[in-house]
Amino acid sequence: MVKHMEIILGVTGSIAAYKAVYLARELVRQGANVHVVMTKNATEFVTPLTFQTVTGNPVTTQMFELFSGSEIGHIALADRAHITVVAPATANILGKVANGLADDFLSTMVMATKVPVLFAPAMNTVMWSSPAVQHNVTKLRESGYHFMEPESGELACGVVGQGKMAEPSHIIEKIKIVLSQKDLIGEEVLVTAGPTLEMIDPVRYVSNHSSGKMGYALARAAIRRGAKVTLVTGPTLLDFPVGAKVIKIKSAHEMHEAVLRKSKTASVVIKAAAV
Repeated sequence: MVKHMEIILGVTGSIAAYKAVYLARELVRQGANVHVVMTKNATEFVTPLTFQTVTGNPVTTQMFELFSGSEIGHIALADRAHITVVAPATANILGKVANGLADDFLSTMVMATKVPVLFAPAMNTVMWSSPAVQHNVTKLRESGYHFMEPESGELACGVVGQGKMAEPSHIIEKIKIVLSQKDLIGEEVLVTAGPTLEMIDPVRYVSNHSSGKMGYALARAAIRRGAKVTLVTGPTLLDFPVGAKVIKIKSAHEMHEAVLRKSKTASVVIKAAAV
């Protein structure tokens, strides 16, 4: 899905910048050509050399850089991309773009691009939930920008809450969602996946070896194509599909009840679970 894609990865000044290295490496592994743009503050956390080594491409850090002789840097880079991903995205970059400010290479390039832009925010919980940041996020969404919501957990500051940059695998899945053709918009897809467990007593149960991989893959495919997906899943070791409404069940009876309840509004039902 990202093979042969030209992807711009914008990295801003957050401790989560180290995770952007893993994101860049995985994108390259999947066949993408990644061009990294770093803000001045980002270079305080990770060196440009690290990203250049991982991607095989020069890293842009200066506002006034030329590409291919006379090409203007931010225009040339914006023109060659299929998508721009800003990860981590600080409150600062969100505020700049939301209010039309362009005072460094990254913010200027975002203003100059016509391709989709995906932000993966990373910041303190209180900062993320502040009215100013949420106002900017709402404004950017309404302007057509895409977001990979920050995840919850323990942050670098020691606080537990929402604000962690999403895992690289989740961001890549979101990239695939953004870039996919949307021919299932308006459809509500219900997918069952995984095994069920039938208790014999408080210790023992009867189950099967279903991994859930088929159902999860079908759910991801439907989400990429624009459908609203509900996934009813038994216990698995898989990450939940990005963008799916997940209903976790254990027994066949619980799955039966969930499917009957959700199938009333579903336009497509795919039963991939092993019951």
